[in-house]
Amino acid sequence: MLWAYRTTPRTTTGESPYSLCFGVEAMIPVEIVVQSLRVVHFTEDNNEEGLRCILDLVEELRDKAAIRVAAYQQRVSRYYNKRVSPRPLRQGDLVLRNSAVADPTGTRGKLAPTWEGPYKIKRVLHPGTFKLETLGGREIVSAWNAEHLRKYYQ
Repeated sequence: MLWAYRTTPRTTTGESPYSLCFGVEAMIPVEIVVQSLRVVHFTEDNNEEGLRCILDLVEELRDKAAIRVAAYQQRVSRYYNKRVSPRPLRQGDLVLRNSAVADPTGTRGKLAPTWEGPYKIKRVLHPGTFKLETLGGREIVSAWNAEHLRKYYQ
């Protein structure tokens, strides 16, 4: 099983882990029985010389694989970010906060309100992270993620 894992090309790199390590593809036992081109044209002298040349190109093969990994990660990121909807919250906006996150002990009953507030956004710490204050001006100690806030409309 481990041998099959190491000799199967990966989607991200386009190469097998074996070829990234040694520079050549592994020869599977079926190739020896069926007499593939690699087996038919094998000579000991050419093999040694070819392996030395390939070892010089292993770094280039790894660099190409790293470029393919970066491109694959960008494609995955674009696919994921298509479904993310930004929350346009700014300083001074009124928001409601999720009461389940505000009270993680779970002492609220099941008929308790889901959202509490309104609160005013005092300042934006990072995109998606906010400091809140009550309408009376008292600052809430912890920072809040936009995922747990909802815009309040009067």
